[in-house]
Amino acid sequence: MDEKTQVASLSVLSNTLLTLSKIVIGIASGSVSILSEGIHSGIDLVAAFIALFAVKESGKPADLDHAYGHGKIENVSGTVEAVLIFIAAIMIIVEAIQKICKIMAGAEGRAGDLGLGMVIMGISSIMNIIVSTCLMRVAKRTDSVALEADALHLRTDVYTSAGVFSGLLIIQLTGWAILDPIVAFGVALMIIKAALDLTKKAFAPLVDVSLPDEEREIIREVLRFHETEFVEFHKLRTRKAGSERHVDLHLVVAKYTSVLDVHELCDQIEREINEKLQGTHVLIHAEPCSNLNVECPVEKGLASDCQGCQIQKSEASGQKPDGE
Repeated sequence: MDEKTQVASLSVLSNTLLTLSKIVIGIASGSVSILSEGIHSGIDLVAAFIALFAVKESGKPADLDHAYGHGKIENVSGTVEAVLIFIAAIMIIVEAIQKICKIMAGAEGRAGDLGLGMVIMGISSIMNIIVSTCLMRVAKRTDSVALEADALHLRTDVYTSAGVFSGLLIIQLTGWAILDPIVAFGVALMIIKAALDLTKKAFAPLVDVSLPDEEREIIREVLRFHETEFVEFHKLRTRKAGSERHVDLHLVVAKYTSVLDVHELCDQIEREINEKLQGTHVLIHAEPCSNLNVECPVEKGLASDCQGCQIQKSEASGQKPDGE
């Protein structure tokens, strides 16, 4: 079992334990806020299963039906998890509004029954901090959108659990029940912000958005380093699928450069891009220089020996190039 699958499985296990604990204690204590937290953790559990499925499937090699691999499964997973985070935030807002209405109507809270609920909320926050930190660390190291989404999802649970804990504690100490839904409402707004950020990151690769400016600049820097070995490059295109990056471009070389030399140059460029941006698949289409005016790249300081220009000059003077 690889590292990504291990941490995804850890998330499933922790969410299963927390979901069952919150629902049981919520029913036993009669606390709607604890019960709603159990439902929220249930959504986290679904998200954890989605992430586990995504990291397993995205790691499969390319096949006949998926020639570009399975990386976008992680983006689909991340998008679904973002939707689930939105749902969790809406549930919290609805619950907060209902509580405010009950409090304004004079309903009394059951402060004496909330001690066990506070304990499980505290344990939930601690467990989710540990698990989400592990998930995020592996997500950053492996560039996994699915694990990052799961980590963000668990961090929203940390906020909600902490918010519920604070609300229950304040009710116990002061009897100000109105603070519980107010805290929950603020937590929900934080969750919505996290969901928006995740949606932007996970969904963009599904429509083949280009790599970020800083990553495209890294690719151009590699090409500029070899600019004396070719004439120019154009049609640079980039996209991302899960943790994999895809780059393709057209590389113009001197007209009569050998296939072997062009191949070695392309291999070197591909290696250097991959060293700087791991998990990048580079496809280079080589083209001959089409200058017909004999000036060609020598005057630009490119392709210093520019065999294409030399041959064009020979053809212009009626001489045959070497080897003919």
